[in-house]
Amino acid sequence: MLTILGKPERAQARMCDGLSRRSFLTIGSMMMGGLSLPQLLRAEQAAGGSRSHKAIINVFLPGGPPHQDMWDVKLDAPAEIRGEFRAIRTNVPGIEVSEMFPRLAAMMDKLVPIRSVVGASGAHHSFECLTGRLNNNPPAGGWPTMGAWVSKLQGPVNETIPPHLSLFYKTDHAPWGDPGEGGFLGIKHAPFRLVGGRNETSKVDNMVLQGMTLERLTDRTSLLGALDRFRREADQSGAMDGIDAFTQQAVGILTSSALAEALDVSKEDPALVERYGKGEPDFRADGAPKMTENFLIARRLVEAGARMVSLNFSRWDWHGGNFTRARQDMPMLDQALSALIEDLERRDMLDDVSVVCWGEFGRTPKINKDGGRDHWPQVSCALLAGGGMRTGQVIGATNRLGEYATDRPVTFAEILATLYHCIGVDLGSVREFDLRGRPQYPVDPETRPLRELV
Repeated sequence: MLTILGKPERAQARMCDGLSRRSFLTIGSMMMGGLSLPQLLRAEQAAGGSRSHKAIINVFLPGGPPHQDMWDVKLDAPAEIRGEFRAIRTNVPGIEVSEMFPRLAAMMDKLVPIRSVVGASGAHHSFECLTGRLNNNPPAGGWPTMGAWVSKLQGPVNETIPPHLSLFYKTDHAPWGDPGEGGFLGIKHAPFRLVGGRNETSKVDNMVLQGMTLERLTDRTSLLGALDRFRREADQSGAMDGIDAFTQQAVGILTSSALAEALDVSKEDPALVERYGKGEPDFRADGAPKMTENFLIARRLVEAGARMVSLNFSRWDWHGGNFTRARQDMPMLDQALSALIEDLERRDMLDDVSVVCWGEFGRTPKINKDGGRDHWPQVSCALLAGGGMRTGQVIGATNRLGEYATDRPVTFAEILATLYHCIGVDLGSVREFDLRGRPQYPVDPETRPLRELV
């Protein structure tokens, strides 16, 4: 794999589960059971693929974002539950959201807040948001993620862009930022990881881009220069002569293909880049860096041919200083996510590209002594857009204190079923077998897409 190292680890912050954070960016990382990129290309060639191109962008907010400070503001609750934010009107009469999201409020006709997501385990991981299932009693080979199913069922749009891409920043022990493997569908459907992390117990050899650090990632000229130097050095050393066509294709993907082009945001209008906002690449104090640029890269990857792109943004595990952190992170999310929706619409892509933004659980209604909110798996929230869905409506409701769903509880699996429907997967005709030969499905057969949206 090709790696861009981050700064040396210093005084790394930890989540409440004790996980430390370490960063490095990996282009074409093959941290998927030893499968190399050339093997992946062979597998994809054998699998083939259709030519239609719908897509999903999955925005994961690691740590559990506070639902009552985002899409479900409780103005009638006591101050120790209501918190510091007021609600503002949106451009859809009757729908209000937190004042921290004025840009999204102005385009609510293109969005669907879900205020009643239920079924979270309460653990810090992205599993439910990637599979729609609890991380227990898995089938032989493990549960595939949504991206793995899409890769298996629809294949690549073209040969230079893997269908399943990840911009997830990983942690030392993986559960927070792990974009998942292929499960029983096989490692050939695991994500092609564009950014990554290093597990202390599993060191993977890398082709390192010399002089390129995570902190310089936003300098796309330097990135492409490092890629060019890598290829020239490989050619001059004769290393390219002894490898087969698939390996050369792999290097081509990493150094000169549409994938590298999609990473180069310098090709965009500077005004558009500015619209997405300026990110914060140093994430030693967070679960993921606040890379607003990755929202733009996700759009460029989809436009280049990706079917499924996942990214994670910041850390939302705010046991203390909830409102201080919210004032820092929520405006950045508001800017980047609204820019993505606006950009997709301007390019006539919004009806084909589904966007989901969510976390692994909600936060406690009552504010604790440290001004934070603790874990609350009883109910959480999500925001959907695009994909031909019927937008401009709210789904679900919670009680006056935001403790539990009182109307239309929605499961993670139902949201995934909706996304599968939008990307063109016929859930009624899909069945694959796990490693013990037992039939399995993207979601349980009784789970249906949200009737309000499709």
